[in-house]
This record gives sequence, structure tokens and C-alpha cells, in this order.
Amino acid sequence: MRVRHSTNCVLDGARLACVLTAVGLLAWPVRAQNQPVRIIAFGAHPDDCDLGAGGLAAKYAAHGDKVKFVSVTNGDAGHQSMGGEELARRRKAEAQEAGRRIGIEYEVLDNHDGMLLPTLEVREQIIREIRQWKADIVIAPRPNDYHPDHRYTGVLVQDASYMVIVPDLVTDTPPLKRNPVFLYYSDRFTRPQPFHADIAVSIDDVFEKKMNMLDAHVSQFYEWLPWTEGQLEQVPKDPAERKKWLAAGPLATRKLQPEWREALEKRYGAQAARVQHAEAFEITEYGHQPSEEEIRKLFPFFPDR
Repeated sequence: MRVRHSTNCVLDGARLACVLTAVGLLAWPVRAQNQPVRIIAFGAHPDDCDLGAGGLAAKYAAHGDKVKFVSVTNGDAGHQSMGGEELARRRKAEAQEAGRRIGIEYEVLDNHDGMLLPTLEVREQIIREIRQWKADIVIAPRPNDYHPDHRYTGVLVQDASYMVIVPDLVTDTPPLKRNPVFLYYSDRFTRPQPFHADIAVSIDDVFEKKMNMLDAHVSQFYEWLPWTEGQLEQVPKDPAERKKWLAAGPLATRKLQPEWREALEKRYGAQAARVQHAEAFEITEYGHQPSEEEIRKLFPFFPDR
């Protein structure tokens, strides 16, 4: 884990404590032993969270923790032959079915696909979501990506990361008492800097559950994305066969990357060599900076040291 921040200002005691808490330099309150972890993940479209953290969400749900996925747009432009309200309704239903399949909440905000901008209005939506969920962990894309909606979702969550504790903003929703841990999903982009895996979680035990989530997004994984890749004719017609095709294909999930091995070995030890499927996350410098002890409490899946 990398801690990357400094303080170069002089503040009175109360304000300094507020700032240090926000950026993660003061310790979190001790968590009750049986208190569930609360995770909220943001994606630009109603399948993005599933790709980046569907396995992690399934593990938390099985553990009794609380997970919510939020799509910042309604996905009303993500199809080759339908769009508008009809597509938005279809994609919302798919997202809610995906959430139902693993036992998490799934919300789709009514912002247009392909038109997302980092406005104050949308930032306030993000702040409300994080506060209402009382999040311990917030996950979002990095703000460098091929798709503007992905980039701006990253910017919006980044811009909300300090504001969630500020009482005088978004006054209709009580502020959080301490800043969550903010994480980035993994990605393949290298400029201005590549993704760094601070945390990698084996999802071998829930890989089928993740595939079940993705399978619920019929409009995306069996229609739109294969069409964009010129593979539409390869999609099997039989539901069982197309699910096998999805699990085996390049559209199915982020592959376990060699550069994630160090993060796996750090927490799985010798067991890391047997991991086939994983999801990786980078700790952002904008939220609470967790200690190793806090990481193991927030991610209760790692074997005992």
C-alpha cells in the first residue's frame, strides 16, 4: 500500500482534525466485531460495476455484508438497434436482476448515456448515495479511460471523496463522520500512469456467481458488446450455451494479470499460485488510507497469516 499525501497548511485544531480525518491521516474508529462492511460501487453504465467488482460483491453478500451498485447513467444509448426510454427500462431491469442474483442492491440513476458531465448536480447525487449508504468502501473507475462516461464517473466520485464529510454541502443528507476508503477498479490504461494493484481478491469461489450477474445483462453481453467487436454471429442461441460462451470469452471478465500476483501473494501466501480468477483494486489517495489491519477487517476473505 502506498500513502501519498502531505499537509502544507496551518489550521486551528478542529479544522486540522477534520482535514486529517478526511485525507486519512487520523485513525478510524474501532469497528464492532460483527458490524457488516458497507460497500458502494459506481459505474458509468448498468453493467460496469459487475465487470469490475461482481465477484467481490458476491463474496461480501455471502459473508453478510452490505453492497450496493450504482449506475450513474441509465444506459439509454448502449445498443445497436434500440435506444431511449425503451432501452433505459430494459437495462434497469437487467441491472436489478443482476443484483437479485447475488443478493445486493442495484440502482440506476436517470442521467443519459454518452452525455455524462461532472456537474455539481451529478456530484451531489454521488454524495447522497455515499452518505445514505454509510459506506466504508467506495469503488469507482479511474478518471482516465476511453469512454467519457467512465472518465467522468471517476472524476465525480473523486470530487465527492472529501465532500461526503462536509456538513454545509448537500444539507438534505447527513454527512459521514469519517471518510471511507476509496478504491479504483482495475483497467488497462497506462497514461498518465498505469493501474497499481494494492488489493487483489480471489474470486474462484464465486466466479459462477459473477457470470450469473453478467448473464443477466442480455442486451450488453449477448447483443451490444459482441456487435461492437464484430462477434454477434458467434453468440449461441441456446441460453446455457451462450453462458458458457460468455464465461470463456474475452468479454466475460477482467483477466488475472501477472502484475497482480504480488498483491495476491501478500495476502494469500502460497495459496496465490492456485488462484485462477481475481479482481484487483487500487487504493486512491483521496480517502482514508487503511492500515494492513484495517484492510484485513474490510476484506475478510484473506487466509489467516
